[in-house]
Amino acid sequence: MSAILSADDLNDFISPGVACIKPIETLPIKSEDNSNPYEVTTEEKAAAAQPPPPASISLTDCLACSGCVTSAEAVLVSLQSHTEVLSTLDTYKSLRAPWTHNGVNGVVNGYTSNGGTNGVNGNHAEGKLFVASVSPQARASLAAVFNVSEAEAGNMITQLLSGPSGLRAGSQQGSDFTWVIDTNVVREACLVAAADEVANALTPESSNAPSKPGSEGAIDTTPKQPILTSACPGWICYAEKTHPYVLPHLSRLKSPQALTGTLVKSVLSQRYNVSPSQIWHLAIMPCFDKKLEASRGELTSSAWLPNHDSSQDPVRDVDCVITARELLHLASARGIHFSSLPRTPLSSADRTPFPDPKLDAFLFPPSRRKNQDVAAGPSGGYLYHILQTYQARNPGSEISVSRGRNADVVEYSLIRGRETIFKAARFYGFRNIQNLVRRLKPARASRLPGGKTGVSRRPGANGAAVGEGVKEYAYVEVMACPGGCTNGGGQIKVSEVDDVRIAEGLQVPNEDGAVISKPGPKEQKEWLAKVDEAYFSGSDSEYEKELDGDGDQTMQDADTNCHVNGHVEDDVVDGISRSSIKRVLTHWSDITGVDMQKLIYTSYIKVESDVGKKKQSDMERVAGLAVSVGGGW
Repeated sequence: MSAILSADDLNDFISPGVACIKPIETLPIKSEDNSNPYEVTTEEKAAAAQPPPPASISLTDCLACSGCVTSAEAVLVSLQSHTEVLSTLDTYKSLRAPWTHNGVNGVVNGYTSNGGTNGVNGNHAEGKLFVASVSPQARASLAAVFNVSEAEAGNMITQLLSGPSGLRAGSQQGSDFTWVIDTNVVREACLVAAADEVANALTPESSNAPSKPGSEGAIDTTPKQPILTSACPGWICYAEKTHPYVLPHLSRLKSPQALTGTLVKSVLSQRYNVSPSQIWHLAIMPCFDKKLEASRGELTSSAWLPNHDSSQDPVRDVDCVITARELLHLASARGIHFSSLPRTPLSSADRTPFPDPKLDAFLFPPSRRKNQDVAAGPSGGYLYHILQTYQARNPGSEISVSRGRNADVVEYSLIRGRETIFKAARFYGFRNIQNLVRRLKPARASRLPGGKTGVSRRPGANGAAVGEGVKEYAYVEVMACPGGCTNGGGQIKVSEVDDVRIAEGLQVPNEDGAVISKPGPKEQKEWLAKVDEAYFSGSDSEYEKELDGDGDQTMQDADTNCHVNGHVEDDVVDGISRSSIKRVLTHWSDITGVDMQKLIYTSYIKVESDVGKKKQSDMERVAGLAVSVGGGW
């Protein structure tokens, strides 16, 4: 499913024979003369008529389809790719924003923040404000390729996107990215919100609350136990299209990618009067399915923009997603060797502070957060942070870990003595996900008198039904890729490493120009271990070396993390201050005037499609109706 979203991998052999649900609209051809509309068309006139244009299919259309499309000439697929990044940079000038804010309704360097000039420093639609966000998994993939640390790989990405020797040098407009945000900082907000969501869902009031029909995936509903992670778009698409009965279990929380886009666009548009369409957000992610997430209609300005004009198209919170592999194509297209980029952070002189001081301190802390410990896994650490939060609330408790049927199924228990306080599990890879959703499928009672109830599940080791064992979990971290997000489809594979290093001039090819080695599954497993090592190797001291004075001191003065009135807070879980995160979220909601629920949560829908399904005959349809009303032949 992920591979079709790469422009390099797209070909005509992807699920051939599966129809696309988006129709090719054939409009009547306008005639220039006043001929009789009922006149029979001759072959000569038909040949002279203009054929209808090819159908244009976007990733948004793919979300509404349970099949796939091909790259046949009759169909044009609109993809998010590195070429779109370059084209946008060459088309629009960067809006420069050296803001100093003088209050909510003050003047901000040439434009009024309470309405008036629709732009930055008097600029209008001629430019865009470019913002990028980078995931730690993508940084780890590049770090493994170029034998640098994960922090250095992040600096090289920032230098490419914002540095003087990066994309700016080759752009027709001299455009570059004003801010490059580490999604680790936004992930901390997601972790705190996830722990609160689970705690709220497990209260007796929420657990026993009846659900309204048709509201299974609504934003204002509380997920049911077991709560399933929503940060993996491949898994979400799979659930919406094939197993809609799991929608009540999905976490309503946005992913770090989506939350970053909402934060940047809502704050700049609502408080600083920059049109959402003038803010262009690029996300660098480990998998192609993140492109699908960015194309979701629920993750647009229509969800948070007050008084949204329904006649205007909503603006996506994330405009474009590229992967680590595509980032190298981006640099190569500009004639830049990624390996030659500086490994040091941008100087304070090249850094533009975010206009809101509190959000600037949050998005760009003085010392960047390291990635999680190995126990937290390579996919954001949602499950482990929730476990640690419950452990902090239950002194004397311990976390017990047991492996399932394979390395991608792990069960966690928070125990104190003989009491089990909290049970959770990790399911990675579609093979394991299929087992999970099968066990969550509700029992269907037989319509025959005296028939079985439908709970014909294979008994587990303790005599209980297998499905019941899954339902005992309070939380399940679900990721589509085996091994987690560091093994995403957009990461650089071991078979590509030699080609990348040769292209960068770091390695000499064979005499025939072929790849030096042909790695197999064993080598790919070893390569993934190297990427994981880069992901987990970052340390706080390593990040602290990046501080370079003036600008960082300003951030330190504005930073409120972990401190209240000079006292260290006592609600810190794995180095994350819950109170500090909640203050940031509250501040975000206050300055934009948008309810927090609309900012950090989203919704899901059941995707119904007949694509690839065998149509029922009239006889089968009548038979089905007869059975449904209890009749027969």
